[in-house]
Amino acid sequence: HDWTAPADVGGPAGDKIAPGDLIMDIETDKATMGWESQEEGVVAAVLVKEGDQEVKVGQVVLIMVDSASEVAAFTGYTAASAAAPAAPAVPAAAASARSAPAAAPAAPAGGAVRAVGGGAPTKAAGAKVLASPLARALAREAGIDLSAATPTGPHGRVIASDIMTAIESGATGAKGGAGAPAGVAGKDFTEIKHTTVRKVIAKRLLESKTTVPHYYLSMDICADQLLKLRETLNSKAKKDKAGNPAYKLSVNDFIIKASALALKDHPDVNSSWMADSIRQYHYVDVSVAVASPTGLITPIITDADMKGLTAISQEVKVSTASKVALLMLSTSFKKLSLSLTGLLGMAMRL
Repeated sequence: HDWTAPADVGGPAGDKIAPGDLIMDIETDKATMGWESQEEGVVAAVLVKEGDQEVKVGQVVLIMVDSASEVAAFTGYTAASAAAPAAPAVPAAAASARSAPAAAPAAPAGGAVRAVGGGAPTKAAGAKVLASPLARALAREAGIDLSAATPTGPHGRVIASDIMTAIESGATGAKGGAGAPAGVAGKDFTEIKHTTVRKVIAKRLLESKTTVPHYYLSMDICADQLLKLRETLNSKAKKDKAGNPAYKLSVNDFIIKASALALKDHPDVNSSWMADSIRQYHYVDVSVAVASPTGLITPIITDADMKGLTAISQEVKVSTASKVALLMLSTSFKKLSLSLTGLLGMAMRL
């Protein structure tokens, strides 16, 4: 993961935890999921708070002890204390580290302490740079040495976002954006913190613009007959006792279907630009850009060329509501995406 952000931190110090109990909700760049305890114990210290951003993979977020009598020893314990060197060293392969905390306050003699999280190894000097396939492809295309990127992935691995950060810093200078307008927060401007979803959206848009060849085609069409057909089909929808129609087709549904059939007829367009090849798909999936309070989401209609208008309409509504599963799919989607902005008075969107 590029980062994690605790969305709902569990109980305070002194709470008992049993195997299977929810420790906290973790929000990543792809989904929000519950983190369940694998062991029994007592919460001694919670080192993150709800809403914390960019909690690194491997960072200690919770201290557990075996007995409630040991909790008092961790009063005032902080993330900085957990980050201090520990002795003896904890094996990197340990899933749940057991050692005495290195920085005061010290645990009572004989007490077993479990640090939940942590254990991220460091890269030895001269060692081969660990990197994801996408990161290597991006670095190669941008002419960037992998060693120049600061790794933030698991086990010191360079991931795609690290390469994008290196590209941005090389283009704009110092990290943080040189030339930012000076002013006083609250008086001259309002700071709105980025959500995890918005960060993903920004990264995907940047990757799309910088790693994929672009060209633009446009044309005007007369949609009078389409609108008449939509009105006719909607008027034939059966209604329940409350008067609600079984379906209500939108213009977007027709565009999804038409686009899917066009991709089926023209397989060269149903392709993705990869690092060393063009990947031509044997199926037709279409995603639809939908605005939400948290940012842009993209419901994915699989095998859209083989589905009817009512099935497409229903699938868009259902998948839009399933945001967790939706984000897991949409963040890796590399095929056709549609965005209908005509209702907003826009003629073309690039």
